[in-house]
Amino acid sequence: MSTSEIVDDLQRRYLEMTGRHLNLDEPETFTEKIQWTKLFDLDEEKTTLSDKYAVRSWVEGRIGEEYLIPLYGCWDHANEIDFDALPSSFVLKTNNACGTNIIVRDKGEIDAQLARSQLDAWLEMDFGWETFEAQYMSIPPKIIAEKLLIGERGSDPTDYKFLCFNGKPEYIWVTDDRSTNHTELTLNTDWTKADWRDASTKEPETLPEKPKELELMLEIARKLSTGFSHVRVDLYCVSGRVYFGEMTFTSGSGFFRVEPSVYDERIGALWRIDDAKTGMFDNRLTIGNAR
Repeated sequence: MSTSEIVDDLQRRYLEMTGRHLNLDEPETFTEKIQWTKLFDLDEEKTTLSDKYAVRSWVEGRIGEEYLIPLYGCWDHANEIDFDALPSSFVLKTNNACGTNIIVRDKGEIDAQLARSQLDAWLEMDFGWETFEAQYMSIPPKIIAEKLLIGERGSDPTDYKFLCFNGKPEYIWVTDDRSTNHTELTLNTDWTKADWRDASTKEPETLPEKPKELELMLEIARKLSTGFSHVRVDLYCVSGRVYFGEMTFTSGSGFFRVEPSVYDERIGALWRIDDAKTGMFDNRLTIGNAR
């Protein structure tokens, strides 16, 4: 695909998802700037930090190894996985995409061959091309196994997603019950409900309990987001311990509707794209085609 075809596709998808026309010449809203950064902000460091395996070393250097989810293994191919050597519960995921996870709560119930087939299919998938998120395109695909984190109610742990601009956390998306009754609430950093939301998600009926470790998580988000005009830092807090989740530069691929819509512009105003390491998406076309 040429850059013009990519732009046309982005404009079509953006209109379908947000109901608004995409302005790439003078982007002003948060979701427009996500689309703009796909085409022009091609910082190679974003590839390293979007790699769920490679980012571990970078995070260790910034905040310490104690915030990393314990790693059980890393493989290039699914047939290399020795399931017998893994604990009774764990998470399998690929490092080069989003949503490519297999949660194993009881190893005795897993179909190993089916899991290997699914993982191999994910390794072959070029996630970056599906939504034109260039940072995922040149990640060497791998499979990793990590410790399964369990929330207080025995379900998925709460996911705290800090939206950071120029090293400052501004908002928090609090995500709960991802596997069963997925909810997400947008909060200010003082743990009050924000005046806007991602309209594609369902809000919980009550305000989640403020974690005792909130100030620590805010400090971690500040340290990890320093040096980036915008990045989302995802953290977990389980049994009083804070764990790093991931770094995300193009949340939801920018295909979500901010409600009320005026906040799309207000959030966008926090994001200075003047200093982006600009370049055209064409620079990544050979990488995408080589897979």
